[in-house]
Amino acid sequence: MKIAILSRKASLYSTSRLKEAAEAAGHEAMVVDYLRCSMNITSHRPQILYREEPLEVDAVIPRIGASHTFYGTAVVRQFEMMGTYSVNESQAITRSRDKLRCLQLLSRRGIGLPVTGFANSTKDVAGVIEMVGGAPLVVKLLEGTQGIGVVLCETQKAAESVIEAFRGLDANILVQEFIKEAGGADIRVFIVGGKVVAAMRRQGAPGEFRSNLHRGGSSEMIKITPEERSTAVRSAKAMGLRVCGVDLLRSNHGPVVMEVNSSPGLEGIEESTGVDVAGAIIRFIEENAGPGKTRDSIKG
Repeated sequence: MKIAILSRKASLYSTSRLKEAAEAAGHEAMVVDYLRCSMNITSHRPQILYREEPLEVDAVIPRIGASHTFYGTAVVRQFEMMGTYSVNESQAITRSRDKLRCLQLLSRRGIGLPVTGFANSTKDVAGVIEMVGGAPLVVKLLEGTQGIGVVLCETQKAAESVIEAFRGLDANILVQEFIKEAGGADIRVFIVGGKVVAAMRRQGAPGEFRSNLHRGGSSEMIKITPEERSTAVRSAKAMGLRVCGVDLLRSNHGPVVMEVNSSPGLEGIEESTGVDVAGAIIRFIEENAGPGKTRDSIKG
């Protein structure tokens, strides 16, 4: 099988591990910079051109960066038009990248979430703050990643100032209750094909409420509860993602979902748990890639 890993850099841990796992299983694997792809959008013979040459593969693994979602998902969609199997489909990636839409879809499925407010006008600041139970609270940029654009506001005045500043920049934000009992830790649950393959607990650095490993956090393997397992699996299904990372917090009212990541990193989860996650993804492709398996029945 010929597998393309859509990634900007071959040297990234996740990209190199997927290539290594594919080749170890006897497949031909190539790293394709999706920004260097061009598309021939023709009714009867759609094509992807890479470095000016037609590119045909049996399956693709999208590793689309948040800042390139629009073009990256267009490339994935073109592969789908060609009948190529994609581990995560374009619609599912777009759905999960829109944080507001993601939360709305999870809410519709009855999945636990932090109390969240969203408003367009700075005139509604007080109402949104009250909606989430007042300070302390968390303000998040809808376009933020890896903990960037996430601010903990410990007082009402601080919350008002941060919200007004973001809105003054015409930025879209969410306001969420602060889950104090989580203690600066979250749980990353890695899903492959509707099943939990690994889970780790991420702890924020001292004085840091964000647990992202990119921000100096630490991680360790964790045994999750049946409720946490069910919440993660249902979240992946709600997004239509076959491979994803679901980030949970342990709150006083059960697990709540913070984010569903369509391109979760492999380094932290593999090092913390010892699980060959890259291999699990390749095995999933082997079991599922084939003609007629490029369209998703999930809508939203």
